[in-house]
Amino acid sequence: MHRKRFEVPNKLQGESLVRRELLQSYADRSQLRIMPDLNVVKIGGHGIIDFGRGVVEPLVKEIGELSQEHKMLIVTGGGVRVRHIMDIGLDLGMPTGVLAELAGKVSEQNAIMFSILLSPYHGVRIHQSDLLELPMLMDLGVLPVIHGTPPYGLYEPPTEFGGIPSFRTDTGAFLMAEVLGARSCILVKNVDGLFTSNPATSPDSELIPDITASKLLAMNMEDMVLEPKVVELLPYAHHIREIRIVNGHVPGNIARALNGKRIGTVIRAR
Repeated sequence: MHRKRFEVPNKLQGESLVRRELLQSYADRSQLRIMPDLNVVKIGGHGIIDFGRGVVEPLVKEIGELSQEHKMLIVTGGGVRVRHIMDIGLDLGMPTGVLAELAGKVSEQNAIMFSILLSPYHGVRIHQSDLLELPMLMDLGVLPVIHGTPPYGLYEPPTEFGGIPSFRTDTGAFLMAEVLGARSCILVKNVDGLFTSNPATSPDSELIPDITASKLLAMNMEDMVLEPKVVELLPYAHHIREIRIVNGHVPGNIARALNGKRIGTVIRAR
């Protein structure tokens, strides 16, 4: 007996959703910017939080004061405890998805601590399911803090090399900024920006103040201060067309970045 497929009339009726010409026909469609005045500021776990009170407290004060003038979403990284759990997990043969699940717990712990430190400035820890509530929360005067690990968890995509998850907290901050249509995405590290090589081990390394994603990928660098996945995804973003890296150990750098000053490194989509 011939059975006819049930269809609901629509422009994608009968499509596989993978046909190249179909996908290209939607390439120029604009997307809604939910929060075009939002600044996503990612605080590195390894580069900032792990340094403790001497670095964290001045940064908390700077962020708190800036939040009175700028709408900000604070995103936390993992740091040394992520490296510890990854080391154990890799040694025990844990799959990439399990490693991603474990790493997310650490950046979540940092979000809890950072939100408590920011409580005098109305800092509140939020969950990833709360992202679409941000317009309302901002109107209530909340300074939201969220952990940066993308919620792939056990569904983390396989990696090109080894098993360390590619989608970590830099990438999570970028993806949140993109879906919210944010004004900016700033990665706060413990170096002055992106260098030609690791400045901690190569004294002759040079700062790269401005570079496109394609040129950076073509350099095929051995090491970078940010996750390569961010650079790979940046050219495809609809809203976030650049990422800025600044040194959070220098007072006032976040303010300079928010106010459009030339500082650190800018990585551009094109």
